Amino acid sequence: MILILPEASFMSQQDYTRIRVEDFEVGLMGLKSAIEAIASTHRDKPDEEIQQALLDRLRKKNYIPTSSLGAYGKALVREFRKHLGQPYEEAVQGALRIKALGPGCSLCDHMVQTVIGVLNSMDLPASFEHITDVVEIAGHGFMRMPALIINDKVVCQGSIPSAKQIREWLTEASAAADR
Repeated sequence: MILILPEASFMSQQDYTRIRVEDFEVGLMGLKSAIEAIASTHRDKPDEEIQQALLDRLRKKNYIPTSSLGAYGKALVREFRKHLGQPYEEAVQGALRIKALGPGCSLCDHMVQTVIGVLNSMDLPASFEHITDVVEIAGHGFMRMPALIINDKVVCQGSIPSAKQIREWLTEASAAADR
């Protein structure tokens, strides 16, 4: 069944997919539509071409650290092959996990962009997920938005932390993960 969604903002909330990139679980906006867009033209292309086509499409809306482009590329090829019913290599599990929770209001979006900016400046490999589904947010037990969770630890709720504070939390969590 193919679902056609008329509004881009509604579509972006519906086209959210979690995948495994090496040791991390990441959420990507637009993966399904990116795969569908290249499925017919790249079915028999080499992995490198598939990687590049998907990365070009997905980097516009998602945090993909430069230091992890190869790992993301491999994971995207795996998802592409899986979608086409072709053989693929399964992923493994692991380390630094970041979740931003908020229904997509301007405050939540500002926090997400700040977190992404800090991650980019640190070039830190991490799984980053922006959870906008209110049922899933409620499942975490939050009443005040936005909220930020790093490695299953709630670091803020109901306010937007500064880039400096986010950097400190990420540095601390990264150091703890290395131990």
